[in-house]
Amino acid sequence: MNMNHWLELSIEFATQRNYLDELHRVYPAIPQGIRELDEDKWSSVEKAFKKKNRKELLKSLLALDLFPIKDPYVAFLKRDKTAVDRNPATIERLSGRLFEMGLDGIWESCSKPKEINRIIGPLFHNWVVSGCLGADLKDEEEFKNSKGNAILARTDAGLLRFAREYLDYSGEKGLDFIGRFNGKHVVGEAKFLTDYGGHQNAQFEDAKNLLLRATVKAQKVAVLDGVLYIKSRNKMHRTLINELKDFNVMSALVLREFLYQL
Repeated sequence: MNMNHWLELSIEFATQRNYLDELHRVYPAIPQGIRELDEDKWSSVEKAFKKKNRKELLKSLLALDLFPIKDPYVAFLKRDKTAVDRNPATIERLSGRLFEMGLDGIWESCSKPKEINRIIGPLFHNWVVSGCLGADLKDEEEFKNSKGNAILARTDAGLLRFAREYLDYSGEKGLDFIGRFNGKHVVGEAKFLTDYGGHQNAQFEDAKNLLLRATVKAQKVAVLDGVLYIKSRNKMHRTLINELKDFNVMSALVLREFLYQL
């Protein structure tokens, strides 16, 4: 099957070489330390727990970043705090589980580190600004007023605004990369797809929409890594080799080579 050279190269890299070892330079899976709990908020949790005040215990825990138990009703309670007062059976059920855990168990669960999947987003940006692509990092004015190879060093919101204002970008989602190489502008989204399903599928769809639907006065690149390169009957892989086979889809590990051959 004929496909884009960079996609073909990425599949080969992922399935025949030390892909994961090399990818760790871009997306380091560094264990996170425990979450810091706000002292005042945790004090409210302790008081409610010791007084066996079920409603106040729930309200205090909902104010923390991480609720100590996984339950399908918690998200609703987080978004509508008044629901705590209107659903006594649900509060009884949840608080019963919390009292069984004990105060130490609750603290341990609330202070768990963020999951690696939740902090992957900034890692590609960190890798780019580390200078690994070999081009100068420039702020917006420098980028606009220079002609050599350069990478626009902005936040996601800044990249989106620049792309809309100067490159006529029509996409709704933000971008992870804007550069200029050999006189050609390049825009891209970067995703590390660690598994199939759920949030990962949505991430893949964002990259797909950039390639298929968004218009922009620049080369479009989907910098994708992860399980999508593994040959399978999964929808993600099938979409990759059927719908996206002619587009610039590539691993971060071959991005530099792509940019300098433009």
